[in-house]
Amino acid sequence: MVLRHLMSPLDLTVEEMDALLSLAGRIEKDPKKYAHVCDGKRLATLFYEPSTRTRLSFEAAMLNLGGTVLGFSSADSSSAAKGESVADTIRVISCYADIAAMRHPKEGAPLVASMHSLIPVINAGDGGHQHPTQTLTDLLTIRELKGGFDGLTIGLCGDLKFGRTVHSLIEALSRYDGLRFKLISPAELKVPSYVKASLKTKGIPYEQSERLDADTMAGLDILYMTRVQKERFFNEDDYIRMKDFYVLDREKLAMAPKDMYILHPLPRVNEISVDVDDDPRAAYFRQARYGVYVRMALIMTLLGIEEPA
Repeated sequence: MVLRHLMSPLDLTVEEMDALLSLAGRIEKDPKKYAHVCDGKRLATLFYEPSTRTRLSFEAAMLNLGGTVLGFSSADSSSAAKGESVADTIRVISCYADIAAMRHPKEGAPLVASMHSLIPVINAGDGGHQHPTQTLTDLLTIRELKGGFDGLTIGLCGDLKFGRTVHSLIEALSRYDGLRFKLISPAELKVPSYVKASLKTKGIPYEQSERLDADTMAGLDILYMTRVQKERFFNEDDYIRMKDFYVLDREKLAMAPKDMYILHPLPRVNEISVDVDDDPRAAYFRQARYGVYVRMALIMTLLGIEEPA
């Protein structure tokens, strides 16, 4: 079997991505069928920065498949605190585990690990760069809610500059037909120029706005909210000034299309009011549940494990 890693959603062809999402959908419908496919396999979770959903969903995914988990949840609890390099860490982990998921604050760190690894490495988020398993989760959620991707209008709101989930999602969705994007952010947190350049090259229409209002939400199929990330700011005054720039509450939601769904990679802070949670369009907790099924499918795929008959 050829050793494969996942650093970006683009590491998968459209056909491979669709196959993985279909597998995740089948797992969601009959999880017990897959309860022992990874018996005897070990997942290492190498998390150099805090995480709740991503780390625990990886662990839940492997346990649901019958495997076991080892690893660390912060750099302080690993030999990184002693100065060990990512390359040396993964060389050692390759002796203990069958597959690894790595989150790191430095962009490109999981890629460095993959170059020295004897086991598949999954990028579980690297700085403000990529978050491919969150993207796969988002894609599964959208496909389950909307039946597909072609022709959708996607609104992305909040921190579009540092939001790695946003960058990965735009890249992945850009490979489908007829999409358009509405990019809603403060001027200081606009999507990076290279992302917009890529959309222009592919002929994908997009519009930018600094307001989340009825005009902006008109025609949206998906509204993808993101938090302003305190950990990406060097100046706390800038963070305080922008952290409540957008708040989606019941009053604003009344202006949105009835068939629009709200997604959020979580954790949220103030950008979605709790009074929205009971609205049938609020899909962010379902989104978190889909993340486990996606990671189960990904672990099976990278380990080359056949689906049970």
